[in-house]
Amino acid sequence: MSVLARLMYGLLVWKERQRALRGRGPAGKAPHASEHLKTGERGETLAYWYLRQAGYTMVARNRRARAGSGEVDLIGWDGPVLAFVEVKTRTSAEAGPPETAVSRGKQKRIAKAAQDYLRRLKKQHVNYRFDIASVAWNPEAGLQVRLIKDAFKP
Repeated sequence: MSVLARLMYGLLVWKERQRALRGRGPAGKAPHASEHLKTGERGETLAYWYLRQAGYTMVARNRRARAGSGEVDLIGWDGPVLAFVEVKTRTSAEAGPPETAVSRGKQKRIAKAAQDYLRRLKKQHVNYRFDIASVAWNPEAGLQVRLIKDAFKP
């Protein structure tokens, strides 16, 4: 586990905690489109550093399929297994946990982008899986990450 990754993840969690303490969290307001995108970006960054400190070797972010029909948020090696990670961020519990937003259609698009990535990798055999990084808003601590390994099969 990298000292840099632990430090970066710790700083990001601290930053989110400070945002929460200053009342700059979502506080029940419907976010504007740009705020929604910023929240998603913050969630992806937090998930990236969470995975790094968990021992993943990250190799790609926001990887699109050549045909443009899908995207994988994060790709990284978890030991000998290549993990394709979908990051979902929620700022309230009203719609349920973030991972419930990964519909069957979304799973198929992620799998298509993953297959495109594997074709370009040009390795004979690669063990891989699909993970979900569930990033949820906690009023006391800000955004928090929960990793669900092998979350779905395409």
